[in-house]
Order: sequence, then C-alpha cells, then structure tokens
Amino acid sequence: MSYFFLDDYKDMEVYIPGEQPKEREYIKLNANESSFPPSPKVLEAISASQINGMSYYSDPHCMELRKAIGSVYHVSAEQVFVGNGADEVLGFCMKSFFKPGMKVCFPDLTYDFYRTYAQTYGLDYEQIPLKEDLSINVEDYVESERDVLLANPNNPTGKAISVDDIERIVAKNPKRMVIIDEAYVDYGIESCIPLVERYSNLVVVQTFSKSRNLAGARIGFAISTRDIIEDMNKIKFTFNPFNMSSMAIAAGVASVKDTEYLKECVAKIIHNRMEFEGHLKHMGFEVIEACTNFILVTHQKVSASYIYEELKKKGVLVRHYPGGKIDNYLRITIGTEQEMDTVTQLIDDIVKFDGHRML
Repeated sequence: MSYFFLDDYKDMEVYIPGEQPKEREYIKLNANESSFPPSPKVLEAISASQINGMSYYSDPHCMELRKAIGSVYHVSAEQVFVGNGADEVLGFCMKSFFKPGMKVCFPDLTYDFYRTYAQTYGLDYEQIPLKEDLSINVEDYVESERDVLLANPNNPTGKAISVDDIERIVAKNPKRMVIIDEAYVDYGIESCIPLVERYSNLVVVQTFSKSRNLAGARIGFAISTRDIIEDMNKIKFTFNPFNMSSMAIAAGVASVKDTEYLKECVAKIIHNRMEFEGHLKHMGFEVIEACTNFILVTHQKVSASYIYEELKKKGVLVRHYPGGKIDNYLRITIGTEQEMDTVTQLIDDIVKFDGHRML
C-alpha cells in the first residue's frame, strides 16, 4: 500500500472475478460468460471504415446505441444510459444518487460487487438473509426503508422474483431508489422495464455480456426516467465523457437490433441447461431451479471443493464459493451442447469413482 492511498479504502474488500487463467485451454464455465459468438451482424458492423475511424473520438452521447436500445425496449433514447459494462453503469448510479452514510440493502448472497460498491462509497448497507431455500423474501424489501439493490434473477442462486413483487417493492416508498440488475433476465423471466413508465424511483440495469455474447466488448445500459438518466449523464460528463469506444457502440447497435439471433442463442442455452440439470439429478445432485445461463448444484456424498479441483485438473473451470452458506455448492455456467456433454461425462466419472469421499 502506498503512502498516498486513502485511509477510507485500506480495509475495503475488493471484488474477485472468476478465474481467468492463461496457462492452458479450459472449458470456461466459471464466469457466466457465453460460449456462443456474437451476432454475425456485429462482424459486419466492425468494418474497415469503423476501424479507420478510431483515430477520432467516439460520440460521447452514444446516441446511436441509446436509440437502438430504446427502440427494442420501447422507451425513448433519453431514458437510456449506456456504459462500459453493467458494472460501470451501476457505478454511475452510485456516483449520482448515493453519498456516504446513505442506507441501502441487498441480499446476503448475491453479486459480490454490490458489497464492494457499498464499501467504496461509504454506504450504510444491510445484507438481508435469503430464505432457507435460497430465495428472496420479498416482504423484507417491501418493508425496508432503505434504498434497494436486487439482481433478478439473483446470482449465484439463479432464483427470481416476479414483476408483481418488484412493483410492490417500488410502489411502497417513492422516495427510495430501487435498482434492479437484470443481467440474466433473458433466460426465462419477464423484465420489469415497463414499470419505469409508472414509477420515478426505478432503475433497471442490463448487460450485453450474457445473452448477447459480448462480455469482452463491455456494454451495459440502464433504463429509467428521463430525469434519472439526465442526472447520470451529468456525472458521466464530469468523469469520463468518452466512456464507450466507437467499436463498442457499433457492436452494441448491431447486436441489440438482431433480436432473432438473441432468441436463438437463449433457446440453445435453456435447452442445454435443462438437459444438464437432468443428467446431474440422475447422478445424485441437488439442483437449484434457475432462470439463468448457470445453475447452482450440490452433491450429498462428494464435496463441492473436491469436484471443483478435479474438474480444474481435467481442464474445466466452474465457480466454488468456499467458507460461506453455499460452501458445498458449485455454480456452473451453461455452454454449448458439446461442452456440456464433456462436462457431464467428467462429473459422472468423478462422482462414480470418488463417491466414497463422504462429506
């Protein structure tokens, strides 16, 4: 730690992403990325002229991308904020609407970045325990007076709450902000974006990193009221006006417009997820029913840590969360049919030959 590092941050817990090792090739099912390529229209959009144009700054207003997103989600461009990934979009929400000491709540088991942001911005945060079945108790958030930050579906559980439940949370107190992170919404649930037209305290965040297969492009967006989006853009223009590259903007426009390719990829993931769930249940796993591109699983006879290590030796990365309430669970991203067939066989071998390793 340097002499200049602020004392405010010295005890902060940093966010730890899923492993990104480079020493060998892995089947990478640990970071909820996509094994499918982006829309072919993205390749068409990244033309020679687009590359040559990189000698100039990108549009700081990102208007073409905001218009394209607005068109798909039936809102105006003025209701759309875009950023360098959903994490940056959430960061601009924090910069715009939260100051040290403000009260916020989120689940005790959710995307770890929420706690990191809360600590970074000095918030008074409450981590509300999930129920025994790892689902969210909606009443906890309806009755709380704190601002609310929820992933729906939740990560790493894969469980979701309904739009009606979200509306109950939003409607209870119009003076508190409710941020809904819909990173995985395309895999089986309804978006709450339409609620934005009725409530001025709701911000809905989505990403291109999952269902649109563009994790490396770093594109995220928020949809809210014009006033909220205008506020976020004011902060952006005091911090980083050119937060989106011209390449990312072009890729995002092409991707969001190709709704048929989105549906095709999502359908494949859901099919592969259901097939994989069935195989794991046959092997004796308990599978948390999910509406995401991943599943959370546990085995009664073979420890999650052992399965994780054995899969890594065999060239497969999955996510293990040691030391907490899901210490004996693995989160496994759903990949291509070929990838899932390979992983199914490897897990079957591990469980079959190492089932004597009792917990």
